[in-house]
Amino acid sequence: MTLKTFQFMTCLLLILPAFISRSFAQSLEEQSVAKAVENLRNAMVNPNDNTLDRLVADELSYGHSSGVVQNKAAFIEGLVSGKSNFVSIEITEQTIKVVGNTAIVRHHFVASTKDGGKTGTANLSILLVWQKQKDEWRLLARQAVKLP
Repeated sequence: MTLKTFQFMTCLLLILPAFISRSFAQSLEEQSVAKAVENLRNAMVNPNDNTLDRLVADELSYGHSSGVVQNKAAFIEGLVSGKSNFVSIEITEQTIKVVGNTAIVRHHFVASTKDGGKTGTANLSILLVWQKQKDEWRLLARQAVKLP
């Protein structure tokens, strides 16, 4: 190996980790959105009026895979009353893209439910739109699609 080749390889080995970590690391805003998504997941399993009120925007449009669309009041009431009862929710394959004060989140959503005392499961692809309002990420819109 020539000296120039050795120097090139050494520089490459020193620089490469910085490029790799930068491309895979979440930005601070993406981390903040991920935390809001996790807080929403927890609030859907253990619903609380105040927590849900802080997490969702007043203008919420919450689309279910059945085609039903709820506003903020109906979404919160459904969870708190137990009409929509999530026993557990698992989120995988999540992507987050922040554009200004808006965040686009996509993930795979698998849940165990007990709506009206009847057990069930949900296997969904979810699109969430979050908006930063007064330094807090709030859910503005959600749409679910059933997966096989």
